[in-house]
Amino acid sequence: MSFVTALTEGLGIEIPVIQAGMQWVGYAELSSAVSNAGGLGILTGLTQPTPEDLRKEIRKCRSMTSKPFGVNLTLLPAINPPDYEAYARVIIEENVKIVETAGHSPGAIIKLLTSANIKILHKCTTIRHALSAEKLGVDFISIDGFEAAGHIGDTDIPNMVLLRRAAQSLSIPFIASGGFADGQGLAAALGLGACGINMGTRFMSTVESPIHLNIKRAIVEGSEGDTELLLRKWRNTSRLFKNAVAVEAKKIETEQADSEFKDVAHLVSGQRGKMVFINGDVNAGVWTVGPVLGVIQDIPTCQALLKRIEREALDTITKLNDLVKVNSKL
Repeated sequence: MSFVTALTEGLGIEIPVIQAGMQWVGYAELSSAVSNAGGLGILTGLTQPTPEDLRKEIRKCRSMTSKPFGVNLTLLPAINPPDYEAYARVIIEENVKIVETAGHSPGAIIKLLTSANIKILHKCTTIRHALSAEKLGVDFISIDGFEAAGHIGDTDIPNMVLLRRAAQSLSIPFIASGGFADGQGLAAALGLGACGINMGTRFMSTVESPIHLNIKRAIVEGSEGDTELLLRKWRNTSRLFKNAVAVEAKKIETEQADSEFKDVAHLVSGQRGKMVFINGDVNAGVWTVGPVLGVIQDIPTCQALLKRIEREALDTITKLNDLVKVNSKL
């Protein structure tokens, strides 16, 4: 017995679980392992310093799996923005069939990718943005609730409400993202109308994840209260691990009335966050993680994790069915 949803049918995968695009994490080693295990692995496009480096990573991933995988392309404000079109053209030239998009003003990139018959999974934190993306012709909406890690928007709507609103409002399939780590969560997402789930933090703590073992252990040992929301003052709210650096940045942001982004920029530097994953120092910089780390209790292989999620979800649905008793008098 297995799942057949709009996600598995639309993407040609076996288990309706996607590995989120994650900066400094979404390399070929992890993405191919997720795809080989029956889910959808995602390479993080901008983790690669140039479009040509992305080309090499796509080819590397293809050498490690014959299963479908995708590429994440996130468009965010930057002083020196990447050449997004060049990255998109490499994706097209390398015949990647699935792209996860996110960020601001994605219309031009989405149009370019859809013209090449690429399936688009677009991440949204509000129904308003989801409806706009639907009009752009994307194939799936990834609904990111308040429980998500990284860039979570500024509306703070949790998935219990946001997913139901998506079911009421959207005419295309949607994926649940934020707060998912196991089969019980998959079953709940399907019950709320989603066609699958997207997981980031859970995949960080796997054998194939390319981050330092100390960070994987910090996730396993952490609790649901070990995250911090930063940069809300500048409308770029991000959920990060609550370490010494995040606490310092939060203090500057909230306690100094005249604080500007430049006052915390050195603390929230992406390069410092990258070093966390390389050297294993939890306090070397800020790094993305969701409150679902409170649920995560081990460091399995991607194969073991996805098979367990599939089994747990099927068992959960069976147990729910057993709770329903037909009244013969009706």
